[in-house]
Amino acid sequence: MSKKTKSRLKQEPTARPLLRFTGPALVLAAAALAVWPLVQRGPSCGADFSFHFVSWMEAQRSLLDGILYPHWASGPNFGAGEPRFVFYPPLTWFTGALLGMIFPWHVVSIVLIYLLLAGAGLATRALARQLLADEPATLAGCSSIFLGNMLTDAYMRSDYAELAGGFWIPLLLRLQLRECPPSATPLQHTLAGAAPSALVIAGIWLTNGPLAIMAVYLLAATVLVLAIAQRSWLPIARTALSATLGSTLAGVYLVPAIWERGWANLTAATSQREYIVQNGWLFHRHLDPSWNLYDTTLEIHSWVAVMMFSLAAASVILAWKRGKLRTDRARWAVLALVPFAVLLMQLPVSDLLWRWLPELRLLQFPWRWLIVMNSPLAIFFATAVWVKPRRGRIPILGACALLFFFISGGVWGVCFQDCRNIDAAILSTEQINGIRGKPEYAPPGIRHPLVELGTAANCVVTNLADFSGDQQFDRNPADVGSGGACQGSFSQMRNLPEQKIFMGEASQAGYLILRLRAYPAWRVTVNSRPVATAREETYGFMAVPLHPGPTMVAVEWVTTPDVWMGRLVSLLALALLTALCVFERRQLRPRLS
Repeated sequence: MSKKTKSRLKQEPTARPLLRFTGPALVLAAAALAVWPLVQRGPSCGADFSFHFVSWMEAQRSLLDGILYPHWASGPNFGAGEPRFVFYPPLTWFTGALLGMIFPWHVVSIVLIYLLLAGAGLATRALARQLLADEPATLAGCSSIFLGNMLTDAYMRSDYAELAGGFWIPLLLRLQLRECPPSATPLQHTLAGAAPSALVIAGIWLTNGPLAIMAVYLLAATVLVLAIAQRSWLPIARTALSATLGSTLAGVYLVPAIWERGWANLTAATSQREYIVQNGWLFHRHLDPSWNLYDTTLEIHSWVAVMMFSLAAASVILAWKRGKLRTDRARWAVLALVPFAVLLMQLPVSDLLWRWLPELRLLQFPWRWLIVMNSPLAIFFATAVWVKPRRGRIPILGACALLFFFISGGVWGVCFQDCRNIDAAILSTEQINGIRGKPEYAPPGIRHPLVELGTAANCVVTNLADFSGDQQFDRNPADVGSGGACQGSFSQMRNLPEQKIFMGEASQAGYLILRLRAYPAWRVTVNSRPVATAREETYGFMAVPLHPGPTMVAVEWVTTPDVWMGRLVSLLALALLTALCVFERRQLRPRLS
């Protein structure tokens, strides 16, 4: 053996581990390139930025107060609050709160966007590795950051929870497309991968509701194609097991959100005109000038959808002509059908599906489906452009890098939303002056779903009709606080997220109208005695009965039975998941190896 050969053998054990990290490192570098304009110019405040930003700050305030799972946000509705943490999944607002403990608030959104883009690239690369070699799979991971709608959502909409779909969807597809050896038994086919699939499904439910709905339908379509291709019911059994286990694992959020939906005006999330799916068809235009902003957003998403589908279709055709889709046809077929299905959901021809399929209308915007197309597009693009001769790869990689650079700059130029008011938002939220709320979290049946800044605070009235009748303050809410029906007011002595204390003196029997939205989870005591409260019907404020004399009113959030049930469901699912992992490790993996 020559010295040169011995030297090469000595170097291989150290070189190979380093090469394993080259692909992920390139994906991380691509994500850094994508957020570089934000690093230079600051965060982009899209349409949903304020909602997420305030959620991070409110969640952090609750965490620092010792509340591990917050339910109530005090800042919305200018201090009257809303139960947004009951109905909005926890992963993104919890992550934002933790990042806010490490980074300045100006930087949190940039860091979160980078993590989401990097996660999408790494997950797409992992999916691509089931079909491609390491190098083209790495190209697919980088492409998923730039060629889909990830940057558009990051810069224009700031919908961080939906952006997380770029990470979860490819992981879901990867676990569904994994193969078992032909010698595996039906039990092995059913249980293999069920546990990680359940974790991914639980993660999706805990991230975003519309994303979870899309994942359920994608899961159903994928397993149907695989079952037909394999002529077996085993993929259906495996998917049913993982979907059931994953959904119950997310019970800590899902059970209260479903049980308590009658306590809020959640229909507002689908009844407002801009949230009706039929107003969001591809390139749909409205004659009413009040729709101009919406139509501009729709036009941008429409062009993004057309470009994504065109590139995906061209890549599929080119890859097929070059003979790269001849093997693993069932798995390639699943990925190839995704762009066509997503395009169908953007067109009026899909109207019956939107109307009749369960919960599909909760997606609000047809373009949400683009996040599902992201990873298949990237994989087909990488498959189509990758060549075997090494000398031909350098020009291709250089062209891709140049393309990604121009896409990043172009999306920034078109979609960037300046954050000039971020300092004011931080100051207002920190001082609990608050911001506007969301109508879907308001109590049902009231006349004003949103509370304005000048609305009365802690007003004492003789009877509820003095406050909730058709008085002048219905037209000008500030009149309530400046006099009108108010016969006095109480001072707020404590204002913690889920514990509040008010003190004052009532001259006669009546009601204290707290500047606090009524919700069944609030427990109220007057001078340490529990009382039953009422609700005024103008703004949905809590009305506390008073007797003459000095009074201390304590309001505290309590854990309702549905919350305990959700925790119990999650704990049982976690125990079952642990048992499944142990069983699979001891019984199945040795046989499959």
